[in-house]
Amino acid sequence: MPPAGPPSSAVAGCSTAACQTTGAAMDRPTARMQPTRRSVVSVVSLVSTSSALYVPQATRNLRALHRPEAEKRCTAHQFRCSSGQCVSASFVCDDDSDCDDGSDEASCQPATCSSVSFHCNNSACVPRLWACDGEADCADGSDEWPQTCAGRLSPATTKPCSTQEFHCGSGECILHSWRCDGDPDCADLSDEANCQLSTCRPDEFQCNDGACVHGSRQCDQVRDCRDSSDELGCAMSGCEAPSKFKCRSGECIGMEKVCDRRRDCRDWSDEPLRQCDSNECIYNNGGCSHICNDLKIGYECLCPAGYHLVDKRRCEDIDECANPDTCSQICINQMGSYKCECEEGYQMDPATKACKAIGTVAYLFFTNRHEVRKMTLDRSEYTRVIPRLKNVVALDMNIATKEIYWSDISLKKIYRTSLESSSDLAAHNAIVTSDISAPEGIAVDWIHGNIYWTDSSKRTISVASADGTLRKTLFSMDLAKPRAIVVDPIKNFIYWTDWGSPAKIEKAGLNGGDRNVLVMDNIVWPNGISLDLLNQRLYWVDSKLHTLSSIDVQGGGRRTLITDQHKLAHPLSLTLFEEKVFWTDVSQNAILSANRVTGGDITHVAEHLLSPEDIILFHNLKQPTGMNWCRVRNGGCEYMCLAAPQVTRYSPKYTCACPDDMVLAKDMRKCVPGRSPSFRNESVTPTGLSDSNLLTCVSGSGGLAVAAPKTSSSSQTAFYIVLPLGEVRITCIKREFDMQAPSCSSPAVTSVFSAILCLLAFGAGLLWKKWRLKNINTIHFDNPVYQKTTEDKVHICRNSSDGYSCLPQQNVNLDDEMP
Repeated sequence: MPPAGPPSSAVAGCSTAACQTTGAAMDRPTARMQPTRRSVVSVVSLVSTSSALYVPQATRNLRALHRPEAEKRCTAHQFRCSSGQCVSASFVCDDDSDCDDGSDEASCQPATCSSVSFHCNNSACVPRLWACDGEADCADGSDEWPQTCAGRLSPATTKPCSTQEFHCGSGECILHSWRCDGDPDCADLSDEANCQLSTCRPDEFQCNDGACVHGSRQCDQVRDCRDSSDELGCAMSGCEAPSKFKCRSGECIGMEKVCDRRRDCRDWSDEPLRQCDSNECIYNNGGCSHICNDLKIGYECLCPAGYHLVDKRRCEDIDECANPDTCSQICINQMGSYKCECEEGYQMDPATKACKAIGTVAYLFFTNRHEVRKMTLDRSEYTRVIPRLKNVVALDMNIATKEIYWSDISLKKIYRTSLESSSDLAAHNAIVTSDISAPEGIAVDWIHGNIYWTDSSKRTISVASADGTLRKTLFSMDLAKPRAIVVDPIKNFIYWTDWGSPAKIEKAGLNGGDRNVLVMDNIVWPNGISLDLLNQRLYWVDSKLHTLSSIDVQGGGRRTLITDQHKLAHPLSLTLFEEKVFWTDVSQNAILSANRVTGGDITHVAEHLLSPEDIILFHNLKQPTGMNWCRVRNGGCEYMCLAAPQVTRYSPKYTCACPDDMVLAKDMRKCVPGRSPSFRNESVTPTGLSDSNLLTCVSGSGGLAVAAPKTSSSSQTAFYIVLPLGEVRITCIKREFDMQAPSCSSPAVTSVFSAILCLLAFGAGLLWKKWRLKNINTIHFDNPVYQKTTEDKVHICRNSSDGYSCLPQQNVNLDDEMP
């Protein structure tokens, strides 16, 4: 719970008389003047010359209009910072500097917590339910101190890590190979503590990250260091045209020394007799299709702007639109030129030629661990959307319905609420509450009304209806640590990152089909991912390589836009809008932005945040409308109707899906009991029986399997036998059942039921083996290709009375030609 607010004057945003401008004057619209640079300069000069000079009323009005207080009016529920910025009144005195100048935390009285809150040692207030829950919610961790939790068992503050992972002191699990690599990955920097600094040999080059490569690999135009530091500051070759001439004997001389009738090259290659003072462009334009440029030695063919040289003589038109970054959105190629246009809902900026969105105000929504906040892109408005959350991680929205979705990794649930009632805790609906462990990424399909999420602990990707009533696991194989996920409900694809080993970025259809890997090289810790729907490009951040990269949705045209260990210290999530890309950085506790095409113009959008993780952008053009083929009668599906990937124009529009414990029937619409083949560690069991209800005995190499349901005293007994084709060796497998169910390898094996069951299985195996040996006769030849089985005895070379005779021997000469 936020601490008690400041006095009324502070909450209203006015601490001085200058900002307490009220009354009719504030309510009347004011016509703002647009002064020229010259008029502003003259006013400044007039004021600075002498304080006694008379300043006209119009000039005083002009100065008042340009004061920070006049640039933005704050509402009654907002606080005006000293810099003129407006933030939510609830941000005042919450121990978190939300104003750029920190004025929202100035002159704050000690907080008084309510009876349902816990008073942190640093005077902050958190809900009492958060105390002693295994996670430090107070900034000083006092809600988890032993003296605070005396007499109560506090859950483990950290999750177990695998043998291939390093356990950070702050609780995270990272790959063990990241330990002592010179790059801190844990929040508390514990992975780089007590590390011996690597030293390179005198004949080696030390990379910026501490790695060592052989000295001969420096400046060899090959990136041997992971951070490419071995190729930084290298001098380029200085003997290149047009200012230099390289002799055939190896020297490099100035072009002015060529054809000057003096020997500057040892081999006289700078003074060829036939080529000096000869203009090859006179005859047939030198064979050039457009421009022929005569040189001191020889000539060259050139092309006009918009063309490029082919075969050293012919010019062809350059397809500028082949570069996806040529235009902001639509590129039209023309002979020798190109034209840029904008999609519907956008207009072109005449100055920058970039497409600007038209419509609603754009907001950035982001998670702040205990809250969901929003701000305008210029940060003129900054408010809280959802308060008092435990540990919100992932975030997404359905803009058309104004619904917001988020996952709480501590409560292990996914929630939904309306944007209008988001501040009301009673209006928060938990739509996924079971069989979920670490939902670190969620994505809303705003066209088909579904939600997709990743679970890094269960290593699954799942889908559910918007209200959570229908649900299915799409992928549970070949996943290590899936994290961020994004959807394209127009083309019907999902894309996700996996920072396991090996790290990768994958794509698949919304129905789980057509799965393939897009990125596997030069990727270590891919966290956030975002999709540019208009240009069909994926953007992602790598927290280990400190990079921001992009690639087209087919896996081509990869580009690394930013490589910066400081600006991308530990990025977690990113989103796109117009020409900007925004990302959160948990190490800097900030939100940053950059140009999505060039990677330049890196700026801080918001700072002094508390563990910012996911970020999305709210604008009506971010989620265009599309066709929902599942809308009519659920597509005829009994359970779920999932959109199919549109690979070609003949691709199906959708396919039906069933819950995890059922499969599609023959009509591919209804569901029947069974298990989907996408699950790990499955065993096929008779229809209608689950693994937990079976007592299983399995033979050796023969593969005999006996399955019998667990029974009580009042139920009937039945068992199933799968007969082998090979040698029978009965072995009972230990299965985990309840204490009252007999198991072949448990102490209950001495019971009558187990003995009879195993004896029956053994007897059935012997009967089968005897029947098989009796009814199968096999003749073995030297050549194993010939093998015959029959019920009659087979005789070779029988006498003629039986109707059989041996074939006469025939000699074949290998040298004879075949017809």
